Amino acid sequence: MRTVIFDLDGTLADTSADLIAAANACFRGMGAGDLLDPVADVLTAFHGGRAMLRLGLSRIGGADEAVVDRFYPVLLAAYEGGIDRETRLYPGAVEAVEALRSAGFATGICTNKPARLAELLVRRLGVRDLFGSLVGADTLPVRKPDPAPYHLAVREAGGVSERSILIGDTDTDRKTATAAGVASVLVTFGPEGAEIARLEPEALLDDYADLPALAERFLPA
Repeated sequence: MRTVIFDLDGTLADTSADLIAAANACFRGMGAGDLLDPVADVLTAFHGGRAMLRLGLSRIGGADEAVVDRFYPVLLAAYEGGIDRETRLYPGAVEAVEALRSAGFATGICTNKPARLAELLVRRLGVRDLFGSLVGADTLPVRKPDPAPYHLAVREAGGVSERSILIGDTDTDRKTATAAGVASVLVTFGPEGAEIARLEPEALLDDYADLPALAERFLPA
C-alpha cells in the first residue's frame, strides 16, 4: 500500500508555543524567569526539550548536562499539563490527510516526541483516527534520523517503505528519509519557512492543498 508518513511537531501541528511555555516553567522553577522567547526561539523548540533547556541555561552561564537531565522530566510534566493550550494543526492538514486516505494511501506519524505525549496530543487534537501508526522517540531504542522508527511507522500503517514518502520540516526528517531510502517532502510553513529549501529535499510543500497531487506524483498507483 502507498504510504505517507508525517512528522508531528512543525509539520502537522505548530506546537512551539506550548513547548516554550513548558521550558519557561522549568526556568521559573530554577528562579531564572522566562529565558526563551516564543517567537525568536521557535526553531529550538522543534529540536526538543533538552535543546530548549540547553539554550536557556546557556543564557545564564552555561548548559550543565546534569541540570538538563534533572529538569527534563519537569519540562515533560509541565508540557503534558498544557499540551494543547496553544497548539493548532496547520491549515489544511486534516483535509489533506483525509484526501490521501480516500485515494487509497495509508498514513502514519513518526516523531521524536515521546510516544505517550504524541498519542495524547493527537487525541486532544481529534486526529488520532486519521493515522494508522504512531511511532515516537522512545518506541524503539533509536530515534530519527535512524531509519528504524520510520520503517516501523510504515509497517504499522500497513505499507512498505519502498512505496512511501516522508513529510517533515527539519534536517532530522531530511536525514531520516535519506537513511530510509525514500523521498522527503519538507514543508515551508514550519519553523524554518522557505529557508528549508537549503536542505534540497525531493520536494517542498507550501500548502497542504497541494499534498495529494504531490503524493500521487511520487507514488503513482
